[in-house]
Amino acid sequence: MSGDALTATVHRAWAADLPVATLYELLRLRVDVFVVEQACPYAELDGRDLEEGARHFWLGGDGHPEPVLGCLRLLREPSGDLRIGRLCTARSVRGRGLGKQLMEAALAEVGDRVCVLDAQEHLAGFYRGFGFGQVGEPYDWDGVAHVPMRRS
Repeated sequence: MSGDALTATVHRAWAADLPVATLYELLRLRVDVFVVEQACPYAELDGRDLEEGARHFWLGGDGHPEPVLGCLRLLREPSGDLRIGRLCTARSVRGRGLGKQLMEAALAEVGDRVCVLDAQEHLAGFYRGFGFGQVGEPYDWDGVAHVPMRRS
């Protein structure tokens, strides 16, 4: 469904403070989008969701019957750079500005620090709109073309 912009409540939590039921819903949405919908069998559970510095952002899913509509995670890399990853929205609400809302929330936390991400190639323009630039050649990640991007 696409159409008018939709606004949902942005929630965020450090990994240690993330309720188990919410983590489950975030992981379920990511598997639904990245593994099932995109037909890309890969190890979604990469061990980084519970890192001490992991910060999760999500829309909806505030403990009521409202489902999680979208999510992303913000990680600290060994280099000190921040990394945005796993941005996704539920198919039923795509094209309604929720990805933008999540990015704005995460970038408000990033501030003026360096931030990197690996964009699916067809979404690189979306990230350019937030000041990210391509910093390497496209590459294949489990059958999906990606490009490394950076925002200084």
